[in-house]
Amino acid sequence: MMLRDRDAVLVSEDIIFRVYGYFHPPGGYVCDVEYAPSEIFRSGNPKAPRQAGSRVFYKFYSDEGLRFILRYYPKYTVYYRPLRRRLVGVYERDIREMRRPDVRLRRLLREEPRDELLRALHFVIDMITSRSGLSSGDFGVFGSLLHGFHHPRFSDIDLIIYGGRELRRLLEMLKDIYRERDSPLRNEFDAPEAAEKGCWRFLNYSLEEFQAHQRRKMIYAILHDEEAGRQIKVEFEPVKKWCEIRNEYSDQMRITWRGWIRSVAKIRDCSEGPYMPSIYEIELLKTLRGPRVSDVRRIISYVEEFRMQAEEDEEVLVEGNLEEVETPNEKFHQITLTHGPRYYEQVLKVIHLESPMR
Repeated sequence: MMLRDRDAVLVSEDIIFRVYGYFHPPGGYVCDVEYAPSEIFRSGNPKAPRQAGSRVFYKFYSDEGLRFILRYYPKYTVYYRPLRRRLVGVYERDIREMRRPDVRLRRLLREEPRDELLRALHFVIDMITSRSGLSSGDFGVFGSLLHGFHHPRFSDIDLIIYGGRELRRLLEMLKDIYRERDSPLRNEFDAPEAAEKGCWRFLNYSLEEFQAHQRRKMIYAILHDEEAGRQIKVEFEPVKKWCEIRNEYSDQMRITWRGWIRSVAKIRDCSEGPYMPSIYEIELLKTLRGPRVSDVRRIISYVEEFRMQAEEDEEVLVEGNLEEVETPNEKFHQITLTHGPRYYEQVLKVIHLESPMR
């Protein structure tokens, strides 16, 4: 059984998990838990309900899913030996159903669109493939479209773009489209109201800095759909092609927390930046606070906001967990940004970010 980032798995209780990244222990997959049926979970969040025929599913937000699994279904964890602890995940023996984003999109494109969101999905795929040279097979769908409980009037279009070369071609095409005055597709973060001010909690990363970084990523768009009479968010999530995947998991690797660090670094390689986890090879320039070590080799981020955050030769401010990585052949340090008690103190941002061309 082979699964990759953004593939979905269901277990016997109909809990829906999303495969998370590419580093997995033998026989299992590290996952995020995304949805659970109303029979076993209910949320007071008005954005959480999803209607699937006669059934209702609720989406997990923040750390709701983690707390739910650890309290009620700890069997849906996998032992991650390098960290010497259990993470939310599913073993192959417990998988009842797999849902692949590329397979689902092919099915949706074969069918006559039955509502306005599916019609908009067809429009976006047709527009992009006709202008970029990409094919519909380079894409997939995730979120509510993958699971068949999207709302025609309120759901977004969540797309996956498979492959590094394909991502670069997509970004070149989007850059041209966003510049066109009459384009129905525009950069979501060109709008001043794009970020929700009331929800911002990062302490070392301002809302204005966030919006500037998000704008230049270009994978977040807004479709002006005149027929539907609304603006539809469109996201293009980078995921690796099968031939690009390398599982870094090893039973012989040990990762040990060594403290909290705030540093300035130069990006030496950002080719893994679009994926989850995002990995940036760096040259450490200065340690502002925390342990003084000279062999910090990389930044590894599991935080969505810091994906595609920096480019080669840019200087960044980074703050997070300092970890020592030990393998049978070498030992080095990395700065890891991930879920934890100081989540909103973490940061990865370009120090001198120039405004991108609009």
